[in-house]
Amino acid sequence: MDTTRSQTESATPEGVYEYRSRPLVEPDWRRFPGWRDVTAAEWADPQWQRAHCVKDAKGLRAVMGDLLDERFYEDWEQDRLHRATMSVLLPPQMINTMASEVADARPGELTKAFYDDPVRRYMLPVFSDRHPQWPSHPMASRDSLHEQDMWVVEGLTHRYPTKVLAELLSTCPQYCGHCTRMDLVGNSTPQVSKNKLRLKPSDRADRILEHLRASPGIRDVVVSGGDLANMPWPRLERFISGLLEIESIRDIRLASKGLVGLPQHWRSGPVLEGVARVARTARSRGVRIALHTHANAAQQITPAVAEAAWALLGAGLHSVRNQGVLMRGVNDSAHDLLDLCFALTDHAGITPYYFYMCDMIPNAEHWRVPLHRAQLIQRQIMGYLPGFATPRIVCDVPMAGKRWVEQADSYDRQLGVSHWSKSYLTPLEAVDPETRSGSYHYYDPIDTLPLAGQRWWRDNHQGTRQG
Repeated sequence: MDTTRSQTESATPEGVYEYRSRPLVEPDWRRFPGWRDVTAAEWADPQWQRAHCVKDAKGLRAVMGDLLDERFYEDWEQDRLHRATMSVLLPPQMINTMASEVADARPGELTKAFYDDPVRRYMLPVFSDRHPQWPSHPMASRDSLHEQDMWVVEGLTHRYPTKVLAELLSTCPQYCGHCTRMDLVGNSTPQVSKNKLRLKPSDRADRILEHLRASPGIRDVVVSGGDLANMPWPRLERFISGLLEIESIRDIRLASKGLVGLPQHWRSGPVLEGVARVARTARSRGVRIALHTHANAAQQITPAVAEAAWALLGAGLHSVRNQGVLMRGVNDSAHDLLDLCFALTDHAGITPYYFYMCDMIPNAEHWRVPLHRAQLIQRQIMGYLPGFATPRIVCDVPMAGKRWVEQADSYDRQLGVSHWSKSYLTPLEAVDPETRSGSYHYYDPIDTLPLAGQRWWRDNHQGTRQG
């Protein structure tokens, strides 16, 4: 089958990309009726942000007043009842970046801009966003990367030879509809009864540290959840300090989309003081501590985000990096990614690092991008950014792990099936020979396939369609 790009595909971005240093803008939250009297001091307060998160239609109406048509709320409710895998939790900071170019809107006038907005599209999905025929791929699964299958103790995923993922909590200050850990993170929805972490947080952290002390082959720990912005800093500092006492650990990566959704948390005095303490200890022991965040659109990088990122670097973090997700209707063009990457690196000191292809979880087909499109975008963004700030687009292949999109061994574009290999076994494969495979697979969204490919999936997987 076709393993190369079509002759009609060009590595040139759609229209020539012209670099301009665009100053960051903090949208005026007072353009929304519900926030007209909110002061700058209130807006900068992380507790005010948390207390005024939008969780449901009532909360959004209180913010928007009559700016949105009723059909948007009906569309949203249909999604909540029939498609949503994540509950809604949106800090004011996140909402304020949606439809930010619209000011002084009249009743109902915000609706189209809100529907079209890239941040809204991935943070507040509605039923009409989802693909009507294939909301899920037949091969989708709730824990598509088998992270829980590879727990060596509760919350500690070991799927790479020298690296582990420590999931310390299952909550976030904001919930993303495309969350790869939708099986564990957040509240249950009408479609998904979530799995639960069973150990007490302190016991889970202790068991993770105990395992790492006994595993000198592990040098790199990603500390995540959930989102570390939801963990009380004293508890997180104790865990980081425990990691710093383990001789084999050389890299610690803290994961928080909260830097983008709730920068007020990371900018607060107590947190920055704690970051400075662990950063000093890390430097004295030759350990790098970085923070990884998650922005998908340039408009999310505001002065508040930049100030928080620079403050973390000033407190001594080795680096702040961005791991976004390549998503249809959000950032699936070279222009979109370049705008975001320049906003990150020019103004916020955040290094563009990865853009993941959206994982194969249920009800995510409208977000996923076919492999050939990701390969094209990767070629198109080359040469614009400094090499160290040129992100890699990666496919997190189930059981194989992260692979650069150009690393597919073969690719059937008609059926949308790509084949991948790797040079190591996960601990799960090492103890269970039945899970071993010489080839691992990723699948393009069916609606992006040629008609013959769509017909094949319809004829062969009609009864296994998810959604």
